[in-house]
Amino acid sequence: MSDIHNADSMGQLSKWLLHEDQKELFDYLFANALNIVFLAVTALILWPMGQAMTSWRLAKGYWIFWIVLILTAIILILFQRIFRVDMDSHYDIYVITALLVSGLLQAGWSAFAALIIHTSFDTAPVWIDVVLFIVGLFSSYVACAIVSAFYMGSIYRMVNLFLAMLSYLVFILWPTSARVLYGWFFDFF
Repeated sequence: MSDIHNADSMGQLSKWLLHEDQKELFDYLFANALNIVFLAVTALILWPMGQAMTSWRLAKGYWIFWIVLILTAIILILFQRIFRVDMDSHYDIYVITALLVSGLLQAGWSAFAALIIHTSFDTAPVWIDVVLFIVGLFSSYVACAIVSAFYMGSIYRMVNLFLAMLSYLVFILWPTSARVLYGWFFDFF
């Protein structure tokens, strides 16, 4: 009888969580869960390869990324309220400012991931470099899911996913550009 009650309450919880009114909560929980699972799997993959420090750097980076994302979202909301920018009266400015902020954050993570992975390339054989490259690419996808929890429109999701993959490829091939564009920020940490 207890199993039936537990299954029923889990069913009710999932119905409640997947309801349209709870979309924001679901997106935050999904982003957190994806972030945690990614870091755990990455640590399990990289540790036996002698790349545990890479996974530790990614974990620290995500911690800072979440903080910066929350702070910039608050600042953007304040900016939009002060200047009375909303979806009804100034749709274009509202969307453009959110695209700019989310895009800069997304490209910033891709730059960070590319620099972390690129420094790990120096000490690893080619087959580990391939694994590291894939880890960095997936880390950019995870960052895109995190950004999408704050900027939920489909335009933001599409643009940021494209930007995540493209900027990671550019920054991994040309790490100097990542250092020039975002290195000043990374030097704080």
